[in-house]
Amino acid sequence: MMYFGGMGLFGGFSMLIFWGALIWLIFWLIKQNNESKNKDHPDKVPLEIAKERYASGEITKKQFDQLKRDLR
Repeated sequence: MMYFGGMGLFGGFSMLIFWGALIWLIFWLIKQNNESKNKDHPDKVPLEIAKERYASGEITKKQFDQLKRDLR
């Protein structure tokens, strides 16, 4: 007689379903988080974003000038 850990034959199958669903949920949450980060600046071109970052003091003039050269 085979022993299936006290849960019967379907115990192992239900654990497989549980762990598969948990792993899928983790990947789904990561994907949703990445998509929401991309929605922060949906219609802005990179130079506009650089200008905003410079205006808010997030980057220095030297960094802004380098970004302008890199983006053109």
